[in-house]
Amino acid sequence: MTNKTELAVIGAGHAGIEAALAAARMGIDTVLFTISLDAVANMPCNPSIGGTAKGHLVFEIDALGGEMGRAADAVTLQSRTLNLGKGAAVHSKRIQADRRRYQEYMKKTLETTPNLHPLQGEITEILTEEIPGEPGMRRVTGVVTAIGEVWECKAAVICTGTFLDSRIFVGSRSYASGPDGLLPASSLSRSLADAGLTLRRFKTGTPQRILRSSVDFSELEEQRGEESITPFSACTDRKKLNSISQISCHIVYTNSETHRIIKDNITRSAMYSGMIRGVGPRYCPSIEDKIVRFADKERHQLFLEPLGTNTEEMYLQGFSTSLPPDVQDAMLRTLPGMKNAVISRYAYAIEYDCVDPTELYPTLMHKKVRGLYGAGQFNGTSGYEEAAGQGIVAGMNAALMLRGREPLILKRKDGYIGTLIDDLVTKGTNEPYRMMTARSEYRLILRQDNADVRLTPIGRRAGLIDDERWAAFEEKMSKTAAEKTRLNETRVSGPALSSLLASAGLPDKPSSTLSELLKMPQFDYGDIAPVDPDRPELPPEAVETAVYDIKYEGYIKRQLAEVKRQERLEDFRLPEDLDYSSIGGLRIEAVQKLTAIRPMTLGQASRISGVSPADISVLLIRLGLK
Repeated sequence: MTNKTELAVIGAGHAGIEAALAAARMGIDTVLFTISLDAVANMPCNPSIGGTAKGHLVFEIDALGGEMGRAADAVTLQSRTLNLGKGAAVHSKRIQADRRRYQEYMKKTLETTPNLHPLQGEITEILTEEIPGEPGMRRVTGVVTAIGEVWECKAAVICTGTFLDSRIFVGSRSYASGPDGLLPASSLSRSLADAGLTLRRFKTGTPQRILRSSVDFSELEEQRGEESITPFSACTDRKKLNSISQISCHIVYTNSETHRIIKDNITRSAMYSGMIRGVGPRYCPSIEDKIVRFADKERHQLFLEPLGTNTEEMYLQGFSTSLPPDVQDAMLRTLPGMKNAVISRYAYAIEYDCVDPTELYPTLMHKKVRGLYGAGQFNGTSGYEEAAGQGIVAGMNAALMLRGREPLILKRKDGYIGTLIDDLVTKGTNEPYRMMTARSEYRLILRQDNADVRLTPIGRRAGLIDDERWAAFEEKMSKTAAEKTRLNETRVSGPALSSLLASAGLPDKPSSTLSELLKMPQFDYGDIAPVDPDRPELPPEAVETAVYDIKYEGYIKRQLAEVKRQERLEDFRLPEDLDYSSIGGLRIEAVQKLTAIRPMTLGQASRISGVSPADISVLLIRLGLK
């Protein structure tokens, strides 16, 4: 039986959902294939959305018109903003999500979105054909399911997560399986390799799930949610979100006895016995890896987190392992409050196939197979948020390609999603890639609060921002601009100003503008209220952006100047057929790297490992730019 669609999205995890929704909302007939419709939007690892830098990604996904932020707001159990003791650039929202409600929300959204057909079925083969007149190039023509259905299509987005030829490891035991006991996608890897993709083996893992009733919380440190919750999504009712009753998380620490048990059994770990070949995430290591790598540390912090309101299961973040069950039991009972803890699901490590992301364009389309896009862990990343960020870009670009429109390429200056994709396709990764604020050189202009300023116009042009959302965005922009003008132009003086300055231990002055006061590290918007009695009633999001723009104005100007300096390189496109071996003066390593990656712009070329500033100068001269 042969069916037809325009776009096939393979996998209904966080990447696949955003890819399918974006394409369908842009008018593309889309089929979303998943091994199990009951596992849509699954969170096989920690039940949370956001975190350091990851929160930025969620705000950006929402600004483009994606769904993750709205879903996260709808199922929030607890909300916290991390790094509040640091500058605004690194403030990052993180929520505990009700795992099952999140899945239900996303499944319903998929089922009710026009142009989108969620379909249970494992894809075992990608059909391609050679492109006449383009040696070595192929294009997508269809996909085949495990039960023999053929779906003709012109594009496909691969979002296989950790399912691609995946294997579970617990102690000395290993077996083919996806996460959470789901079936693996065992056949697709061969088809992808036959199409010319280079596959690699990565690894990740997850800790035990523990029953709440078996934990003595009196021995744990309670971690409450924040008093005022800022939504991830501009579409969320802030008052309704702040009316929820938040659930606490708890902190617990390992100890010398925990470490002794792990060390005594280290050879029984699948990771240290040589069974696992895949490379694991450096920034989220297993507990046995922490004990070995940080042998001088007396304890490691763990977080006990709820999975939902309708389950007793809790998640012990930071305790992932591939040690056998008896060792997992023993080391768990050494933790405070866990003497009688009951495990409902044992921890495991999982290996899976992924692509070399340097084989992708910044559009996330593969360089050898036209119409074939990748997103999420298939591209070598870790994390739900990294996956969703790539998913929406891949889905948008597949839709734009199918409609013959110009592709979307997010630059590093545009957001963390742009930084993430540029890092992957330009530098590659030899381990599961995790987004961090330190990866961006433009942190002050890529804040959470201004994600809509940077990306909502892009989402609007693509067709993902409707009229109502656009009107609300324009209203926020207008109010933000007006408030910045008012703060810059309003001058205050007299006893109220003297009292305010004295309260902060500052010398008196005859007068000051409100913006000058805000630029002082001692004051925030609320602090200067006594000298600003006539301030207008404004939405918190408009105030936040106005204040941060003023507070960091000098730094922002410097970053914008750096952006402008880089634009010359970023905007100059390199010829697709440029023969780097024919350019005299380029070092051999540079020729090899440039030929392999085929950068689209000089800016991208300048960030390739092994390409020096001298090589870029040679290219500038060769292309007549110097």
